[in-house]
Amino acid sequence: MDEAGVWSQIESLYRADFGRFERVARAMAGDRDAALDAVQEGFADALRHAGQWAGSGSLEGWVWRCVVNRARKARQRRSASESPTSDDPTDRTERDSDLGARLATLPERQRLVVFLRYFADLEYKEIAAALEIETGTVSATLHAAHANLRMGYEEASV
Repeated sequence: MDEAGVWSQIESLYRADFGRFERVARAMAGDRDAALDAVQEGFADALRHAGQWAGSGSLEGWVWRCVVNRARKARQRRSASESPTSDDPTDRTERDSDLGARLATLPERQRLVVFLRYFADLEYKEIAAALEIETGTVSATLHAAHANLRMGYEEASV
C-alpha cells in the first residue's frame, strides 16, 4: 500500500476510534489534557512515519504503539513533576479503594496490557503488535495482572 493509502487509513482510524485512544491514554497518563496531547502526538508520529510501516501486521496495532509510547512519556513527565504522595494511612485507604489506584500499582507492562484489553477492547494479537511482544506474553501478562489485582483486593478485605 502506498503512503497516501496508509495516511487515509490512519485518518479513518482517528475519526472512528479517537475515544478509545483517548480513554487508554487518559488511564495511562492520569490526566485528560496529557491524554489528548498523547493521542494527537501519537497520530502525528504515525502520519510522519507512515512510510516506515512495513505493511506486515496490523496498522491499528502500529498506531496504538505510537499512542502508547506518547502516553508513557506523558506519564513519566507527570511522575517527575509530582510531589511525593502523602504517607497518611487515611489517604492510602481512600486511594486503595479506587480501581485506578490499584491499576497504578501494577508493573508497567501489566498495566498497559490491562488498558489495551479493557479500555481499548483490543484483541491479544493487536496488543502484541502495539507493545512489540508475543501473543502468548500478552496472555501471561494479563493473567499476572488479574492475579495481582485479586491479591490486592483480598489483602484489603482481610
